[in-house]
Amino acid sequence: MEDLASLAGVSTITVSRALRDSPLVTEKTREKIRRIADEQGYRLNISARNLRMRRSYSVAVVVEMTPVKGRPMSDPYPLELLGGITQELTTAGYSVVLTSKQLMDTAPVQGADGLILLGQGSHGEAVRFLQKAGLPLVVWGAPESGAIVVGSDNRRGGASVAERFLAQGRRKLVFLGDVDHAEVEERCAGFIDALGGQGTVHIIRPKAFTFESGFDSMTALLKKKGHAFDGVFAASDLLAMGAIRALTEHQLRVPDDVSVIGYDDTPGAASFVPPLTSVHQYLRDGGVLLAKKMLALMNGEQVESEMLPTTLIARQT
Repeated sequence: MEDLASLAGVSTITVSRALRDSPLVTEKTREKIRRIADEQGYRLNISARNLRMRRSYSVAVVVEMTPVKGRPMSDPYPLELLGGITQELTTAGYSVVLTSKQLMDTAPVQGADGLILLGQGSHGEAVRFLQKAGLPLVVWGAPESGAIVVGSDNRRGGASVAERFLAQGRRKLVFLGDVDHAEVEERCAGFIDALGGQGTVHIIRPKAFTFESGFDSMTALLKKKGHAFDGVFAASDLLAMGAIRALTEHQLRVPDDVSVIGYDDTPGAASFVPPLTSVHQYLRDGGVLLAKKMLALMNGEQVESEMLPTTLIARQT
């Protein structure tokens, strides 16, 4: 910048203002300085600017998810959320640092201006862990005390499943999902509340959200109780698909003998055989909203939690 000032015959502060399009510098001088900067191949030193302004212009996105063979990081969750977050933050001039809870002590994460958490963890322990960092924090999930949360209306999503089962005359029901997770607990609570005592619910709590876990859980239930139910609400599509495989291997027809409904409405739901009825979450919209809340927090604005709607997509299960 000092070299540019010497070449243009102006002060360093004038160069700085001109490159920021400040109205304190005349348009003629701004054009002259920009032309010289282009000729000299000048590029703004982002690190120096950030150091001077005491901001990194970066946001760390912490994914609370252990990738396993049956549920890779390439699944729609968390990729659709990440797509919306990245779109909004990069447009606003911020970079995105993708990380995990185990890497919170690394320099890129410690230097971030804010944190976005995808997944609250069992019993919400991930939220409490990140709150210790003292940075602006926005969380994807279910309403959580003391945190700004963006999420789907999981309670309403669960209720919509109950309403469909009741309309079909299904009364002996199974809920398949780990209710230690706040979002799953909300789905289950909405499901049971909407039944209004018109049906019985047996809760199975697989610890993973995978096809294999759904298959194993349903197989164990069938061996223990036999065909003592006519409807299954799974907390994820992969769990639902695994459950359907187990049911068919026990010569039970879906949906004639047992109706199955999943959650997330992943791309595989429509192409599954039979096509899976599922509750749709607007994950990309959720990612955009997470980023908007974070930008507002970093600008010192008042921010409140917000829930997005869900939609039950009826197919053939």
